[in-house]
Amino acid sequence: MTHIEVTVNGEKRSAEVEPRLLLVHYLRDHLGLRAANVGCDTTSCGACTVLLDGKSVKSCTVLAVQASGHEVTTTEGLSADGELHPVQAAFRQHHGLQCGFCTPGMVMAAVGLLAEIPHPTEAQVREGLEGNLCRCTGYHNIVQAVLAAASEVTA
Repeated sequence: MTHIEVTVNGEKRSAEVEPRLLLVHYLRDHLGLRAANVGCDTTSCGACTVLLDGKSVKSCTVLAVQASGHEVTTTEGLSADGELHPVQAAFRQHHGLQCGFCTPGMVMAAVGLLAEIPHPTEAQVREGLEGNLCRCTGYHNIVQAVLAAASEVTA
């Protein structure tokens, strides 16, 4: 077992974990945070996307021990004072979700993208989200939601 200390959604957490434990399983099974979904375990789908020190990563390919000493943000940690994060609100307003399985990963990838490119073009949004798959939609509403959120995030 290996001791880790991770700040998750602003709260310092510590645990003894197996060195091979994936971050997504630490978040889901140890902390009870269910937004990061396990879709593929191969970085193909992006359903497990979280922010690690503000950068979007697929938590199915990061070991929990690699996150020790770092800050992890999940979809559960985005809202503040009962208000949705602008990206979450835009996904809701622009119907950027269908079944919801991929939505947390899409939202986190969008938040990471907007942190890097505050005013992206449609092509940049599509490229920035290309590692996140959705089986229920044609991505149009997701892209529109991210573009709409861009003005709110930087306002």
